[in-house]
Amino acid sequence: MNSIDTITLEVADTQAAANFYKSAFGDDLPLDFRESDDPTSGFRGFTISLVVAQPNTVHALVDAAVAAGATTLKPATKSFWGVGGVVQAPDGTIWKIATSAKKDTGPATRDIDEVVLLLGVDDVKATKRFYVDRGLEVAKSFGGKYAEFASPEGSIKLALYSRKFAAKDAGVPAEGSGSHRVVIGCTAGSFTDPDGFVWAS
Repeated sequence: MNSIDTITLEVADTQAAANFYKSAFGDDLPLDFRESDDPTSGFRGFTISLVVAQPNTVHALVDAAVAAGATTLKPATKSFWGVGGVVQAPDGTIWKIATSAKKDTGPATRDIDEVVLLLGVDDVKATKRFYVDRGLEVAKSFGGKYAEFASPEGSIKLALYSRKFAAKDAGVPAEGSGSHRVVIGCTAGSFTDPDGFVWAS
């Protein structure tokens, strides 16, 4: 099964980005950084979710990100699905921190159970077919609205949403142009998907 091993964020200042993420989320995220000044504006078409065990960890990570310089897009709140909040890092990347748990069962930690890369795409069905042809296995699919791919333990999960709903989930307008400012590191080879997301082995 092909899988995502790392996410490389293209940023203006790699050291500043590394310092921010260490302060906000700790040392264990599968992130790399490389310098880029490619033009980009508005929604970059993706978000990264950190799935954690309980609500107080959501609040702790959101608070740490904001203290390190992130902007709050959606404060951490309870919903039908659990508890979640959305922040935007100084480099422009949008992060969602969430749990399906409704109650705390212990003290807050900085442990992250799962990392999910959500791509906002023009045609979910077509992009899903594109990835299946490259060896990814669909784990969940809801018509042309959402798709999620199976991921080996310890790897990054890939999910697809329409661009409109990915932006709405992030709390930002859907409009945007220019570089996605992200490179997806994988075992499936090097290619560019229908929405311009670059993959590199």
